[in-house]
Amino acid sequence: MSEAWVPDILGAGFEQSTLPLGADDDGAELVATVVRSIPHPFARLAGALRDVDVLYVHGWSDYFFQTELARFWTDRGARFYALDLRCYGRSLRPGQVAGDVRSLDDYDVDIAAALAAAGHDMARPDAENRRKLVVLGHSTGGLTLTLWAARHPGVADAVILNSPWLELQVGAVGRQAIAPLVNARARFDPYGAQPVVDLGFYTRAQREVQSLPESPEGWRPPQGFPTHPAWLAAILEGHRRVALGVDVGAPALVLLSARSILPTTWNPGMTGADSVLVVDDIARSATRIGRTVTIARVDGALHDVFLSRAEPRARAYAALDSFLRTVD
Repeated sequence: MSEAWVPDILGAGFEQSTLPLGADDDGAELVATVVRSIPHPFARLAGALRDVDVLYVHGWSDYFFQTELARFWTDRGARFYALDLRCYGRSLRPGQVAGDVRSLDDYDVDIAAALAAAGHDMARPDAENRRKLVVLGHSTGGLTLTLWAARHPGVADAVILNSPWLELQVGAVGRQAIAPLVNARARFDPYGAQPVVDLGFYTRAQREVQSLPESPEGWRPPQGFPTHPAWLAAILEGHRRVALGVDVGAPALVLLSARSILPTTWNPGMTGADSVLVVDDIARSATRIGRTVTIARVDGALHDVFLSRAEPRARAYAALDSFLRTVD
């Protein structure tokens, strides 16, 4: 059961609720946080999506702050919920390792708690008069929700993935080569240091296009959280499962930039491309996540397509709107 809803840092129209998850291996408190935005009464009655709930899950080294994305849904009558996973953003507690997780399956608890707070009974996905559920994930959140949906068939009515991290940047061959080394280190040195791979260029690109607000300290560092072998092993296991093929059990939309750019040195082209993932590899991997998958490539989009410049952002929303018209 969730705690009471209280005002959120995003201001008017947004509330948050803390979701107790028990304790970690060291006995420290674990929580997730769900943020909600409820549609205006007129949209709630007349909007095309008035019988829909949306659950958003953020990416790595991130938290929910995309108010425009929430308004897209609430303007159409949907109830919008966003989940800050354990050890991220609103859910990060002093002394915790940011982003810490040993298996992406662990997030099932966070997601179940958020859905319960939204009034969804996962034990009765076919209950009469239930509201439809759309799950929406960005980057690592897209990988997490892909695997979650495949493990919980029938719960989600549609799956929307915004540049989902479905494959490692070095490709399948590179992933298979490093996985045994990463897994061995995860067992013996789970929190060991790893090389910094994020040079801060993606954050700079978002600031250049003026789509990134100021974040509370520690919630979204410019170069991301430090990574550890245990976390990387969890990600690689997720990639391995996707490569073998999964079925999210619902129509899926995958939104991607039209191109990638290598983030070795700053390049102004990074303001109109994905500087995090290899989008061609992600597009190929997306064909393995379900029976009905729509892949939309958005010219000029950033890694988070909804934080791009105005024109590609509008194209991303148009692709999303078009997809929703095809889903019953």
